[in-house]
Amino acid sequence: MTTSPTRPLPAVQLRVPTDEDAHAWHAVFADPDVMEFLGGPAELSAYEELSARQRMHDAQLGYCLWTLLDGEGAVIGFTGAQPWPAEKSWGPVGEIEIGWRLGRAAWGRGYAYAAALATLDRVRAAGVPHVVAMIDARNARSVAVAERLGMDLSAEFTTPGGNPGRRYALSLRGE
Repeated sequence: MTTSPTRPLPAVQLRVPTDEDAHAWHAVFADPDVMEFLGGPAELSAYEELSARQRMHDAQLGYCLWTLLDGEGAVIGFTGAQPWPAEKSWGPVGEIEIGWRLGRAAWGRGYAYAAALATLDRVRAAGVPHVVAMIDARNARSVAVAERLGMDLSAEFTTPGGNPGRRYALSLRGE
């Protein structure tokens, strides 16, 4: 379900992740359905490393995967942008990838789209000329967000794990 013109976007807040956010992410993403296209739930240590890396990205680049809070200040996931990891042997190395991950309780309420719009505003202000989104083609919710953002399907591929993927791209110039 996407937000309709008659339903306003929900209020979202983005903040640089804290040490405590690693614990919140671990709890919010413990649902196997949330992690269906990402290899299943991860250990707390993965989120501790991820939150530390995002703080570094924010300090160095001015953007990161920010902790996503609802209008009441509860952690519901993350959204943002980061450089595609150079250590991966596939994908858009050198590109800036935007992404979002929300806990199941936040699905279908417009949070992903609202957060992605806020992300685009922030990375545009940081001088990023274009972004990509690498999405498992079976993840209809994420595909819908990318398409709603006006991102263009630029490639279809198979991941090293054998899953179908889609690369979406969006120019941030002149907008």
